[in-house]
Amino acid sequence: MAIYTLPDLPYDYASLEPVISGEIIELHHDKHHAAYVKGANDTLDRLAEARDKDAWDSINGLEKNLAFHLSGHILHSIYWRNMTGDGGGEPLERDGTGELADAIAESFGSFAKFKAQLSKASATTQGSGWGVLAFEPVSGRLVVEQIYDHQGNVGQGSVPLLVFDAWEHAFYLQYRNQKVDFVEAMWRVVNWQDVAARYTAARTNAAALTLAP
Repeated sequence: MAIYTLPDLPYDYASLEPVISGEIIELHHDKHHAAYVKGANDTLDRLAEARDKDAWDSINGLEKNLAFHLSGHILHSIYWRNMTGDGGGEPLERDGTGELADAIAESFGSFAKFKAQLSKASATTQGSGWGVLAFEPVSGRLVVEQIYDHQGNVGQGSVPLLVFDAWEHAFYLQYRNQKVDFVEAMWRVVNWQDVAARYTAARTNAAALTLAP
């Protein structure tokens, strides 16, 4: 039985145009994201088989595959809801996202400085990866992470709030090799309501996530 399932998009394929074409969204969601879901489920089946047979010759590869596919599934599931055709700008008190705005200013100095850091982290990924705004529960602050593939170079326990997909399949059909242009355009579709809700949930459960007093 499959454990992970491909979530439905919260909008039509063309809803993020002109920032992201409907063709890219369709291929990205229906093909790439679906492949990560299948990969995670297939790896779980192979791990179950290894346990039943007490056969561990492939354990290193299986654990790596699970981390890759599961992280890809999780990040993409956040990515779709981090975006809206009515998004953009920055979090503001009058929009009900004031606590997130305050946290960004406290952690990075200003929204402009945060935007510059996340943009640079996303645009300079070597090969495939992500730029991520995350909540770090030990300090209770926000951090920017530059993720390799889907699972590398992250702080354990951090909770992703806003994710920028910097893999070529996220933009190449439309932006070609201009990753910087794609990252800049992404700010026009950020769903700050979704990011703020994730921040509230992460902060509320910080005590359960924190490993040290």
